[in-house]
Amino acid sequence: MTLLSLAGVTVRFGDRKAPRTALDAVDLEIAEHEIVCVLGPSGSGKSTLLRVVAGLQEVDGGRVSLDGVDQAGVPVHRRGVGLMFQDHQLFPQRDVGGNVAFGLRMRGVSRDEQARRVEELLDLVGLPGARGRAVSLLSGGEQQRVALARALAPRPRLLMLDEPLGQLDRSLRERLVVELRALFGRLGTTVLAVTHDQGEAFALADRVVVMHEGRIAQTGTPLEVWQRPASAFVARFLGFENVVPATVVGGVADTPWGRVPVPPGSPQGAVTLLVRPGGVRLSPAPARAPAPAPAPDPAAAGLRCAVESRTFRGSRVVVVLRPEAGPRLEAEFDLREAPWEGGEVGVTFVADEVVVLSSVR
Repeated sequence: MTLLSLAGVTVRFGDRKAPRTALDAVDLEIAEHEIVCVLGPSGSGKSTLLRVVAGLQEVDGGRVSLDGVDQAGVPVHRRGVGLMFQDHQLFPQRDVGGNVAFGLRMRGVSRDEQARRVEELLDLVGLPGARGRAVSLLSGGEQQRVALARALAPRPRLLMLDEPLGQLDRSLRERLVVELRALFGRLGTTVLAVTHDQGEAFALADRVVVMHEGRIAQTGTPLEVWQRPASAFVARFLGFENVVPATVVGGVADTPWGRVPVPPGSPQGAVTLLVRPGGVRLSPAPARAPAPAPAPDPAAAGLRCAVESRTFRGSRVVVVLRPEAGPRLEAEFDLREAPWEGGEVGVTFVADEVVVLSSVR
């Protein structure tokens, strides 16, 4: 069942003569109990989208509905949504229990019920017995947990998170995002989260929405978006570097690197091509041909490359290769296979790791 629906939502900033469109006719639906993460670079419109749903930003067009009810004119405190921001915005003059109970007091909940709910939530977020602690003495991770408990206390229909883990170090973010997904699953919470961190979004979300210049560039499960980016923008935003124009004829694409195999059934003609780093495989470096001879076909003989750099990433090594022709190639190998800087290698391409993104136009 759909809980949140955005239909043609448009937001413009600036004067009428030169407006800037922050959201451009955005359509989005979120089902009950679904966790959706919105990704995008700065200025893509993701935070504006969150503010629109919360009622903090008026729209210039379109409609926002919760449970099928149009939210036009409904103030923030009557929408039944919870908000959690990057800086937590805890009240320094109140202890942990006072912060968590804030929304309950505003709704006139009895003191006994407040106390019961506070203890329940502090247990859920991993802070049992912390009710009387001063928030100024909490670590960043503990403050994040208190802010989450405060947002969950009134049992919101929709919980919205704005860069919730942005101020925490990476190891703590990675641990907390796993805990958050498990917690939301136990509670059945519907979540709309905004983040610029791809790893955070892919670990937390049931569905990822990638935004670009006020529009939705792609939506899908984390696996769908990662395996099949919808455009060159999405591919590059996800960190893929091997994106080039190409022309596909049959099962082969003509690219700046020569002939590259593509999966069966790929679109034909002028396209944009992505070669995943794992799709670049080592082969013996082809012998140098005499000057008049044609360049070797990398689809079969291997493309000669110089090894420009290598970066250690845990059990894998990312290697940047400079081909004799075409742009640099990024490849990924296990520790034992990775070539050393300064050497020469040949590479071939694996069709299963090649993605035809779109037409050039």
